[in-house]
Parts: sequence; C-alpha cells; structure tokens
Amino acid sequence: MFFRGQIVGKYKVLSTIGSGGFGTVFLAEDTWIDKKVALKVPHKQGVDFGELLREPRLLASLNHPNIVTILTAERQDNVFFIVMEYVPGENLEGIIAREGALDLSRALDYTCQIANAVDHAHKQGVLHRDLRPSNVLVGENGICKVADFGTSRFLEIAAHGTTIIGSPPYMAPEQFQGKALFASDVYSLGVTMYQMLTGTLPYDTPSPADLDRLMRGELVQAPRLRNPRIPKAVNDIVLKAMTAEVSHRYQRAGEVLEDILAFRDARKTPRPTPSPAEPSDGRSQDARSQLGDVDDIQLRLRAREAPQARFCWHCRKPLHARSSKCPFCGETQ
Repeated sequence: MFFRGQIVGKYKVLSTIGSGGFGTVFLAEDTWIDKKVALKVPHKQGVDFGELLREPRLLASLNHPNIVTILTAERQDNVFFIVMEYVPGENLEGIIAREGALDLSRALDYTCQIANAVDHAHKQGVLHRDLRPSNVLVGENGICKVADFGTSRFLEIAAHGTTIIGSPPYMAPEQFQGKALFASDVYSLGVTMYQMLTGTLPYDTPSPADLDRLMRGELVQAPRLRNPRIPKAVNDIVLKAMTAEVSHRYQRAGEVLEDILAFRDARKTPRPTPSPAEPSDGRSQDARSQLGDVDDIQLRLRAREAPQARFCWHCRKPLHARSSKCPFCGETQ
C-alpha cells in the first residue's frame, strides 16, 4: 500500500481515491510530465505475475471514450500497480445516493454511455461481470467512464464465465450458478438503469432463500410502479434488460442502446395533428395515444436493423445510426 507523499518510481502519491474488494486506487502525479493519474494497487500481490497482468491486458484490448484508459502497468519495490487515466468527478453510486432518482434525460444519457462501453467490451470478447454504479465514473464534463475490469474475463476462454463473482444486487440469476454471459452484463446494466430511474434497487440483496424467486423473475417490480413519471417504453426496456430468462433478455448492450436512442428520436419527432378538414377516423384521443405507443415500439424494432451507433463529433456521446442531429447537444452531424 502507498501513503500520501510517497514517491513510487516517477509517481508521487497525492491521496487515496477509494478501495474495493480487489484493490485500492490512489491519485498520483506523474512527475515527469506533470500529469495526474490513478494508481490501482491489487490487494493480492503474492499471486502469479501473469494473473496480476490479467486486468491491464484486458483493459489494453479496449479503446473507447466511455472506458477508463489504461496507461501502463508497473512493479516498484515489489508492489505491482496499474496506471490509469484519472477521471475527476465522482462515481454514479455517489450521485444516486445524494440525488435519488435522476431525471429521465440524464438517466438515459448515462445509460447510453454505459451501454456503449459495455457493447464495445463485448465486441472484443470481454465480460465485465461486476457492472454497477460504483464502477461507473462520471466526469465533470458529464462523460461516463466504466472502470474496474478486475473481475472481467475473455468469454472465449470458456463457454461462459464459470466463477461465481460479482455484486449480488446487480448479478443476473445465471451468475449465481457460475454461468456469466454477455447477457449477464446486460442484466447488471438493467439494474443500474432501474436504480437511476427510481433511486432504489429493484430488490434487496438476494438471500439463498430468494434465489428460486430470482430465477423465476418474481423479485423484480416494474420501475414505473415506483416512479410513475417513467414512460412505458422506457419501463419496458428496463424490464427486458432484467428478464430472468436469458433467451428473453437483450443479448447485447448494443440492443439496449438502440432502443433507447430510438425512443429519444421518436420523442423529438413531432407527430402530425389531423386537420379539422380531414374526416375523423372515429378514434378517441386516448386511442390515438395508444397508437402512438405502438409507433414507438415499431420505431425501436426497426432500430435493430441499424448499424452500430456512432459518436457525436462535438460532445462524443452516442448517436443513433440514423441520426443527423445529436439528441444530447443538438449539433448537426
């Protein structure tokens, strides 16, 4: 472990950022180039060197604006540590604890960024396995960065991640059986989205007696019941992400992203109002509103056919493949 003011190679330790189950992170200064960095020191230092290199090698395979960038890995005075970019701001868990339910636009903004990061990791064959708000850093510029890939692994190593690992409130049912899949990260994304929209977890940490109910999907209450302001389409996205049956769940984070961006695009597109001169179709306003919900669903389904999402040139946030204007900053693409 390091202490404040300690010099470790070319790094000067400034403070402790936080500590988790797998390591402690310190804020430090690279004295050669006068740049602040984060140093992650794994708790287990006595394991095989190849095992220590597993996380930095995983991170080195990922290059994405919504994933914390690894700079290098070093060993000084028999202490192994990972050097990563420093993200000034706070983690998403702290934001939710302080503010409770986030407004819809902000929650969807963060979800899109997290989904983009997870989708990129999945395309590189990487499972996160411990996705949760405390592992999402929100910078002062509003850009989210997914961190802590210490529990990750390449899916191609085995048919699935066979170790029971993760944070129980965010773990998919199959993770409790040691069967982590890409869709397991999607479940964790759904729980995180639920928490942002309602300010609470969908259920308490499952006890052994609760596991059967978790496997049947009986523990999850619709987020709209806790926060009636959540639109039905968004409520449905969360519930599909958290479906207990893997085959009925979103398989990739990119699918969640597509549906959210399609929903945002649909909300920004004004629906034409019938002219008084036009013959009435005999439908009530409520019926037309229900048809509008059907249109939203059809738009989201058509979004599945789109190529992978792009980034806005201005704010670097994700765009729907068909968007000509950024739904976040309004810039024309």
